[in-house]
Amino acid sequence: MNHLVRRIMHCVSGFALLISLLLSSTLSWAGLPIAVDGQPLPSLAPMLERAVPAVVNISTVSRIDSADHPLLRDPFFRHFFDVPPERQQRRSNSLGTGIIVDAGRGLVLTNHHVVAKADEIDVTLHDGRTLKAQLVGTDPDTDVAVLRIPAQKLTALDFADSDALRVGDFVVAIGNPFGLSQTVTSGIVSGLGRSGLGIEGYENFIQTDASINPGNSGGPLVNLRGELVGMNTAILAPGGGNIGIGFAIPANMVRSIMEPLVEHGVVRRGLFGVGVQDLTGELAAALGMQERGGALVTSIEAGSAAAEAGLRAGDVILAVNGKPIKGVTDVRNRLGLLGVGARVELSILRDGKPRRLTGAIADPYRHFIRGERLSPSLAGALFGELDRYAGVPAIPVGTVEVNSPAWQAGLREGDRLLEVNGERIGDVRDIAHVLRKSDALFSLRVQRGDELILLARR
Repeated sequence: MNHLVRRIMHCVSGFALLISLLLSSTLSWAGLPIAVDGQPLPSLAPMLERAVPAVVNISTVSRIDSADHPLLRDPFFRHFFDVPPERQQRRSNSLGTGIIVDAGRGLVLTNHHVVAKADEIDVTLHDGRTLKAQLVGTDPDTDVAVLRIPAQKLTALDFADSDALRVGDFVVAIGNPFGLSQTVTSGIVSGLGRSGLGIEGYENFIQTDASINPGNSGGPLVNLRGELVGMNTAILAPGGGNIGIGFAIPANMVRSIMEPLVEHGVVRRGLFGVGVQDLTGELAAALGMQERGGALVTSIEAGSAAAEAGLRAGDVILAVNGKPIKGVTDVRNRLGLLGVGARVELSILRDGKPRRLTGAIADPYRHFIRGERLSPSLAGALFGELDRYAGVPAIPVGTVEVNSPAWQAGLREGDRLLEVNGERIGDVRDIAHVLRKSDALFSLRVQRGDELILLARR
């Protein structure tokens, strides 16, 4: 019995010693000094105190008709069946993040998908003010949008050169995940030039393990100087949660898209007219190339800017405007993000010999007609001649200025116009004829991608 008591007492004594050590450790951690050997401990707080005021919370309201069936949005159907004119609507809300990048002009950057279809946009600043925002312009292909708010006591972030980023650089993501305002996460650059993800039309993402969650979209990815290196956009989440694979649009790409959006409301992309494919090891060897970098030219459109520059099928594009080309995605991004009239300098390999060619991006809509020449209700859009793409005759729609009458009617770049006010359109002149006869625009039927959509005026 005495032996048993001694063992129990020994265990209790050991347990008490463990508790004492844990408490001692906890107290020691709680008393962590602010400096070691006279040097302050590293902290991101000073940088964040400068950067966070430039980060805003964005909330949107969209009004969605309760009558989802296209027939119920058709004014002729509603009139024929005496459907009441009152249309019930439901409100849809969304949250995201934005970045003040120009305090003097009140410009705020965010993702296109944050403000897409929004009827109202509110921006809440770091100091608690909530301001109404105007949509200046948006570009779905790069998922970039620009807003404008009153330029009163604003703080802006400076742009960094995102081309100077290296894998392993420390970065910080700031945003409003799940509505939790001004949340900061840190990590490193995990990869550069990520593409082929199917997230956007033009992909050249920065990959980071800094935690990005719903609500972070449109927020900044900054370096340790508090400069903008990217705009947080998406995460890879097979199970629906964050697994440390987030993506941001490089700041240089965002900046190149911002100014055209401010000036025109849309990005007027040009056309170069070249088809390319990635170089395989076999192709590179057949062409006598030591490395696989570059893209093989497979086709040239007759009369295109590429043809005028002297490019030929069989050439290998090695660089565009001094930037190396790794494959098809690089060619698409380098040329597709250039505006109409932009100069293009190509470094190519032809018959095993290096050459340089120069050209310019052509305007794909140079023969289109401005909508205001057809009707005031279609002002702000460009319309081409009838084509028979996919066997369906239609009028192609070019660029559509944001908030213009054509935009308000629901038209978007890339639409193919089939009907106006329920009447089939045979050519551009038919549009003007129908609208003069009807004296108003009631509805438009368009092909958008693989869908047929009826756009009815409210």
